[in-house]
Amino acid sequence: MHIEHAALWTKDLLRLTTFYGEYFEAVAGPRYFNPRRQFESCFLSFAQGARLELMYLPTLSERGAEDASPAIGAAHLAFATGSESRVDALTARLRTDGYQVIDGPRRTGDGYYESVVLDPDGNRIEITV
Repeated sequence: MHIEHAALWTKDLLRLTTFYGEYFEAVAGPRYFNPRRQFESCFLSFAQGARLELMYLPTLSERGAEDASPAIGAAHLAFATGSESRVDALTARLRTDGYQVIDGPRRTGDGYYESVVLDPDGNRIEITV
């Protein structure tokens, strides 16, 4: 298993894409847009290692806000398991062991097969292929 990507919420996808490209040699992939949720994202690839996903929603709030909206900054950590069956098995094991599964396993609009669970501190962990 390995970390597949980390994700950051941002109010300005272009600004952050440009920043990581200019200073860290990131190469931006195609933008994804979900019109129903008004969600936008872009994956940045580097010469080696994990990718960085930049994500935007119009309802983003500043860190520390009291509402349930996503906040600017860290969003989730994603682990690649290697297969859909391993995503299913690990998700089931975590659920059985009492951890909260908040989504999936499912295929997302941009083609990922994933589930989302909360770690003991409430951080979102994506389990992907």
